[in-house]
Amino acid sequence: MSAQIEIPAGTAFSEDDVLRRIEQAVLDHRLAPGTKLKEVQLADLFGVKRGLIRKVLTRLAHSRLVEQTPNRGATVARPSLKEGRDLFATRRVIESAILETLITDVDDRHLAQLGEMLEREQQAYLRDDSAQALALSVDFHRQLARMAGNSVLEEYLNDIIRRTPLVILAHLGADDENRCRNQEHEAIVDAISRRDADTAVAVMNQHLLHIESKIQLKPEPRNTDLASLLRPECAGSEK
Repeated sequence: MSAQIEIPAGTAFSEDDVLRRIEQAVLDHRLAPGTKLKEVQLADLFGVKRGLIRKVLTRLAHSRLVEQTPNRGATVARPSLKEGRDLFATRRVIESAILETLITDVDDRHLAQLGEMLEREQQAYLRDDSAQALALSVDFHRQLARMAGNSVLEEYLNDIIRRTPLVILAHLGADDENRCRNQEHEAIVDAISRRDADTAVAVMNQHLLHIESKIQLKPEPRNTDLASLLRPECAGSEK
C-alpha cells in the first residue's frame, strides 16, 4: 500500500471498530462504489486477522453496502439507477412520517437542540469544512428521527442513510450542489417550531427531490488506494 493509517502502539481494532470505520468512509464519501475491498489489505491496514475482516465484509454485504461476488471478492456496492430512485422515494415517505410524529410532541428543548445543530452546520460551511458540514447534515436527519421517538422509523432511516452516499457517488458525483442544503434545514426547523406539519413535510420532500432529480448514469471511477480512502482526515477533500 502506498499509504498507511497511523495507528498508535497497542491499538486493537474489534470487529465493530473495523465495521464502523468502513461505514464512516462511505458516509464521508471517501469509499466510492466499485472500490475493491481486499481481505489481506484490510487485515494489514487494521492489524487484525483475515477472519475478522471476512466477518465485517459479510455484515456489510447484509446491509447492502458491499457486494460479494464469487472469484472476484468484495467491492463497495454500486446501486442501480432504479435502486437509487427507490431509496430516495422511500426516504421521503419515512422522513415525512418522522416529521409528522415529531411535531405532535416537539418542545422547546428539541427546538434548542436543532437550533444548535443548524448553527454548527452553518459555521462548518463558512469555514469551508466540507467533511464536518457533511457529517452535521447527515446527523440533522438522524436527530429528527431520534427526537420523534419511533425506533422503527429511526432504524429504517439509518439503513437508508448509510446507503444514500453510494447513490450520490455512483450517479451524481461529489459536487457541493449535490449535498443537503443548509437553508432548507433551516426552513424545516422553522416549520417545526410553528408546529406546521404540512410545510415541514413539503420542504423535506423538496429537499430530498433536489438531489433525487439529478440521479443519472455516470462512469465508474478508477480504483484508489484503500489506506488513503480510509484515513478520516481525507474526508475534507470530497463529499
